[in-house]
Amino acid sequence: MARIRGRDTRPEVLVRSLVHGMGYRFRLHRDDLPGKPDLSLPRLRKVIFVHGCFWHRHRCRRGRSQPSTRDAFWVDKFEANVSRDKLVRRRLRKLGWDVLVVWECETVVSRREQLVAQLAAFLRDGIG
Repeated sequence: MARIRGRDTRPEVLVRSLVHGMGYRFRLHRDDLPGKPDLSLPRLRKVIFVHGCFWHRHRCRRGRSQPSTRDAFWVDKFEANVSRDKLVRRRLRKLGWDVLVVWECETVVSRREQLVAQLAAFLRDGIG
């Protein structure tokens, strides 16, 4: 697990590139916000998290896979990740921030147009 990166992952860099290409400027991994969002847009009061499907238990194929060893450890780890994610989103919304979660599986080439539309709608209209 030591080689698992928490920032600058391929999906995160892609989302940053798309948002920047739309003309928005943002800050990365702000320490002063709950959960250190991957992107924060202070003027708009919006944050974007880019979650890996496996680690944050998305409902896609990757998120449903389970390691075959140390079952109890992995169940506890995944449950802690999911509950922490919910708490962080709730705290950010209480502070007045809109939150968008982009899943790793949404960054694949075949879904790129949907991702761009989702990001544009979130940043323009405030859909969260």
